[in-house]
Parts: sequence; structure tokens; C-alpha cells
Amino acid sequence: MTVLNTLLLSMPGGSEWIIIALAVLVLFGGRKIPEFMRGLGKGMREFKDAKDNIKTELEAGMKEKENN
Repeated sequence: MTVLNTLLLSMPGGSEWIIIALAVLVLFGGRKIPEFMRGLGKGMREFKDAKDNIKTELEAGMKEKENN
């Protein structure tokens, strides 16, 4: 429970999110943000696919071990 409380207290609040959004806008510019978000989405999709592949391989290996 202590870890959850620490995590919740360290999350940014409303005004902090506005500052973060403005910093991203200044750093990347309006035209680069969609490209950045596309790259971020692609990376997350590749990570999810790799995770699913590993899970499938582990499950197949466990079933194979049960059959032997």
C-alpha cells in the first residue's frame, strides 16, 4: 500500500501536465508532434507483438512438456 501511495503522490497534477505539454510543443514544434506520436505508437505496437509472441511460445512449450 505504501508503494501505491508514493506512486500516486508522485504523479503530475493538472498544471504540471500543462507545463509538460507546452514543453513538448516548444521542443518538437507543431509539425513534429504527429510524427513523434506515430513513432511512439509503432514502438508500443512492436513491444506488444513481441510480448504476445513470447507468451505464445511459453504456452506452447508448457503444453509440449505436459504431453511428454
